[in-house]
Amino acid sequence: MTPVTRQEVLGLYRRIFKIAKKWQSASGQIEETIKEKEYIKNEAKTLFRKNKNVTDPKLIKQCIEECEARIEIGLHYNIPYPRPIHLPPMGLAHKQGRTLRHQEKLRKISKPIYLKSHDEVS
Repeated sequence: MTPVTRQEVLGLYRRIFKIAKKWQSASGQIEETIKEKEYIKNEAKTLFRKNKNVTDPKLIKQCIEECEARIEIGLHYNIPYPRPIHLPPMGLAHKQGRTLRHQEKLRKISKPIYLKSHDEVS
C-alpha cells in the first residue's frame, strides 16, 4: 500500500468515527441513536479489520469506493444501514433454460458497490 493510499484509508476510518460521534437517528429517540452509533462503529471495525491485509491496488480502490459510497448514502438518507436492492429471486434469468448458477452470477454482477461486502459480514 502506498503512503497516499494508507493516508486515504486512515482518513476514511477517522471520518466514519467522526460521523458516528455526531450521528442522530431519523426518529430522534435516544435508544435508536445509540443503537445506530454502535452499528456504525462495529461495521467500520469489522470491515476495516477484514480488509487490513489486502494488497491488490484494484481491490483496495474498490474497498475505498465502497466505503465512500456507503458514507454518502448513509448521510443522504440518514440511515446507517446499507440500502437493500430489490431484485426478484429469478428476475434476471432468461426463460430459455438458464441454470441457477448463471442466475447467481447475474445477481452478483448486478449488486451495487455499496453492498459488495455487506453479505460477507452480516
